[in-house]
Amino acid sequence: MSDTPLLTTALNDLHLELGAKMVPFAGYAMPVQYPMGVLKEHLHTREQAGLFDVSHMGQLKLFGADAAAALETLVPVDVIDLQPGQQRYALFTDEQGGILDDLMITNAGDHLYVVVNAGCKVQDTAHLRERIGSRCDIVELSEHALLALQGPQAATALARLLPEVDFKSWVFMTARSITLAGVECFATRSGYTGEDGFEISVPNAKAVEVARLLLAQPEVAPIGLGARDSLRLEAGLCLYGHDIDTQTTPVEGSLLWAMQKVRRTGGARAGGFPGADRILQQIEQGASKKRVGLLGLEKTPVREGAELVDAEGRVIGKVTSGGFGPSLGGVMALAYVETAFAAADTPVFALVRGKRVPMKVAKTPFVPQRYYRG
Repeated sequence: MSDTPLLTTALNDLHLELGAKMVPFAGYAMPVQYPMGVLKEHLHTREQAGLFDVSHMGQLKLFGADAAAALETLVPVDVIDLQPGQQRYALFTDEQGGILDDLMITNAGDHLYVVVNAGCKVQDTAHLRERIGSRCDIVELSEHALLALQGPQAATALARLLPEVDFKSWVFMTARSITLAGVECFATRSGYTGEDGFEISVPNAKAVEVARLLLAQPEVAPIGLGARDSLRLEAGLCLYGHDIDTQTTPVEGSLLWAMQKVRRTGGARAGGFPGADRILQQIEQGASKKRVGLLGLEKTPVREGAELVDAEGRVIGKVTSGGFGPSLGGVMALAYVETAFAAADTPVFALVRGKRVPMKVAKTPFVPQRYYRG
């Protein structure tokens, strides 16, 4: 156990007031659940709207005319062509093609707004400063909280507070400045649950006031990390350090959808990012393993770390995330398997306490995503 005291977010006292059970996560004290409980919190988010504190994430601004071109040298995605107000999912790769982190990049007009994972933000910031710090100014938004309002009624709740905003034109993966509790916030229509929703960056000094304003809306309830994990797993979304890491490439991680053609072989700006040779080669020739979804054929829970075997008992892969899906109504998992076993409906077995638990490969998301695309 580390003796380092846990960091807290600007909403820490509010979490305690709301009866949250706090746990250590990425060096922070974070709410894993509230009195409603993980199951009801999960279903409430799917049916109405949930408010998550994700202030432990790293928020950065990159300034300068060369910022987009500079950042593009570190990720296998198209940053240069990102239009003002547009957001894109990206990956930091290393020289071997492994994934250092996944992140969100938004063209905020006069700067790039970047959100990185909590457990990686120190290394990510150092990586940016070392590799492109001479080409752009990198500013950490350490005095800003980040709130995620997620669920099919998230827009209804937020629109009540922002009658001047045209929510029909505000589509998935776009951003704008909004004013809540008298303070300007930067918000993207995105999130980590598979539902419609928003991520709102707000100065720490106003974070509690904004959170109370959102929680006062009849659709909105506070939601902890427990439900956040089951929601993202149902949506088939990767958790860094579990489903993707430096031992997995974007091709192996089934993340090729995030890599635009302009950065691939034959594209106008092909390669030029760390690990490009290996990644581009895997695109052409395939990889030996692949991330897949799995559905349980029994009720036995299958957790991270469980080995996967074929009908003969030969080890063919490993589970990286697993659990019960409250909306799915069954057991689900993300896993890596040998590519020969990656096709949908392929039967596999998970080893749970020495017992073979039958599963089958399935397409993700397990529960349909409901992002607002206009």
